[in-house]
This record gives sequence, C-alpha cells and structure tokens, in this order.
Amino acid sequence: MKIILTNEVSGLGAAGDVVEVKSGYARNYLVPRGFAIRWTKGGEKDVEQIRRARRIREIHTLEDANAVMAKLQSVRVRLTTRAGDSGRLFGSITPADIAAAIKAAGGPDVDKRRIEVGSPIKTLGAHKISVRLHADVVANLGLEVVAA
Repeated sequence: MKIILTNEVSGLGAAGDVVEVKSGYARNYLVPRGFAIRWTKGGEKDVEQIRRARRIREIHTLEDANAVMAKLQSVRVRLTTRAGDSGRLFGSITPADIAAAIKAAGGPDVDKRRIEVGSPIKTLGAHKISVRLHADVVANLGLEVVAA
C-alpha cells in the first residue's frame, strides 16, 4: 500500500515521503495514529506542503545539529509531576512534557516529534531519552522525574 508520511517514523522515513508498506501496517498502525495518510492523486498536492513545513522545522546542517546537541547535553532536565506514595505517576510523561521541561531548564527549543522515549515513563526517578536532531546526530540525555 502506498502512503504519505505526515510525521517522521523511525526506520521508515520523514514527513512528506511517499513510501510503500504492508497494508496491515498502514491500516492498523500508521493511519489511525496520524503518522500517515493514504496516497491519492489529490493527496500528492499535500506532499509539497508537508515537505515545506518540514524544511522550516528541521536543522539543516550537521554543524548546527552538533551545536544543539552540545547545548542539550549541558542542560540538566528535571520534571516535576504528581505521583502516588509508591512512586507511580498519575498518568505518564509525554514528549511534549519533556520538550517543555528542556525549554524551562534553559535548553534549546526542541520539537516534540524528535524526542524518542523507549517505553512510557510512569515512575519517578532517572530515565534516558534520545532526541533525533539530524539524520546522523542523536543526543542522549537524562531526565529526572520528581514528585510535586
């Protein structure tokens, strides 16, 4: 099945790419979660708009990505949230929460779609996250989740 990616999907492509995937993967995962739309001749017009928006958001050069990575790794990210007595959170930490915490800690403005969290963060303590800044640059940083 031919689809148009609306968000970056690891191992598949970036926003605006037209890719061929198995129909079950597209129908059951990519399309319902808003990562892709079905390819049509009319949808082909949307590709250029998606690519234009991606060009505005993305970091263009490897040097810029390395500079942002250095800033990110120098920032200590601490997120305060509500938790129960056992250390379990009421809800979970989203990439949008992490992006706001990075900005509040004095770090650079990071797009929430670039933040990768291995498994959902639902407990207090230290967690590892990665931020894809460029195709060749991934910044790994620690996130400390504390109770409010």
